[in-house]
Amino acid sequence: MPCPHLRTVSFVLLAAASTHCTGKAPTHAFVAEPEGAGDGMTDSVAPAFPMAGGEPAPAQPSGTPPSTEMVAPTALVTPTSPAPAGTGATVPPVSDPVATTPAAPGADRCDVGVYDPNNPPQSLALSGSLNAHDPVIVAAGGSYHFFSTGNGISVKTSPDLLNWSAGAPVFASAPAWFQQLVPGYAGRSVWAPDVSYFGGQYHLYYAVSTFGSNRSCIGHATRADLDAGEWTDHEAAFCSNQPGQNDNYNAIDPNVVLDEAGSPWLSFGSFWSGIKMIHLDLNGDRVGTELIDLASRGGGAIEGPFIVRRCGYYYLFVSFDACCQGLNSTYNLRVGRSPTLSGPYVDRAGTAMMNGGGTLVLQKGGDWIAPGHNAVLFDGTRAYNVYHALTATNGASMLRISELVWDSDGWPISGGP
Repeated sequence: MPCPHLRTVSFVLLAAASTHCTGKAPTHAFVAEPEGAGDGMTDSVAPAFPMAGGEPAPAQPSGTPPSTEMVAPTALVTPTSPAPAGTGATVPPVSDPVATTPAAPGADRCDVGVYDPNNPPQSLALSGSLNAHDPVIVAAGGSYHFFSTGNGISVKTSPDLLNWSAGAPVFASAPAWFQQLVPGYAGRSVWAPDVSYFGGQYHLYYAVSTFGSNRSCIGHATRADLDAGEWTDHEAAFCSNQPGQNDNYNAIDPNVVLDEAGSPWLSFGSFWSGIKMIHLDLNGDRVGTELIDLASRGGGAIEGPFIVRRCGYYYLFVSFDACCQGLNSTYNLRVGRSPTLSGPYVDRAGTAMMNGGGTLVLQKGGDWIAPGHNAVLFDGTRAYNVYHALTATNGASMLRISELVWDSDGWPISGGP
């Protein structure tokens, strides 16, 4: 989840004390990037203070599908020794992403991210504008496009997945409906965006909420191309705990996955009763009233779902524990899998994710702590784990991208942290 993030441009903000971004208002401290950074993000710098959860590119024909899909992260990780903060292994990604049709039903990615014991997965060496929280990346029009929690939703682009430049946010100002449906909302911070491609256009889902409350909404915007035009906002797609409702879940941290027939489903959730899923139509609107339970820790810290399909299984990635308490953050990435999209999802030990199960994928190590809230980027036969982690020196929340592979038993292994 986007641990509720306070963003500033030139000074430090402190919010009221709490325990993580759940239903209890966390305490935050952020310091901004230098003037002109342009992405509205700031980095957490004080111990015990948390931090919460594109476009210019070569022309691409209108409506052309992206060359990659965002999907879910990995499991069972023995992190490789990380390089100093801000660096990583110089593992080059595909340098010229070319738009292709997303994997068709039956094309199950068994050849993607295959583990090679002689070449274990590594973290990429990144440079440029790297502050991030709850990041997601898609490839289109010859560029990589990054979206993240931030003022109006932070946007960055890269020609090679390594060097990142900040761009203009999705929203120059907060739409009026934010405060109408979430009365405590203030400022411009928008949490945990997710971008997917279906029905001939790109779909952006994002979260609007406040500290300590599950009166929240998932917003929805669309556009035909990432390299031209603007987002059209369709306002709230799904809300929790609106007047007259008594919901024991939180409508934040959205993620879209397409089933084997190409139909979209939206997973979401943070704390309360856990991770849920609803069905969407090809316009991106909810279908019916079904609410599917995917994972829970009985009200404990679980959030940030991301689902991806590979070689006969759907993999559900989630983040456990405290995302946003500065140097005291304990975020870690978990995974379970199921042969069917609706579950039940179980971890490697066979424990159901509805009963608190989840195989460890990433945890703190070396110069990094609290890795989590990930997305998965498929690029040809490569897979990448996209997530944020905090620097162990000052708690700044930064973009991390690591190679993601699956072992012979079909469990994910990520470079990192």
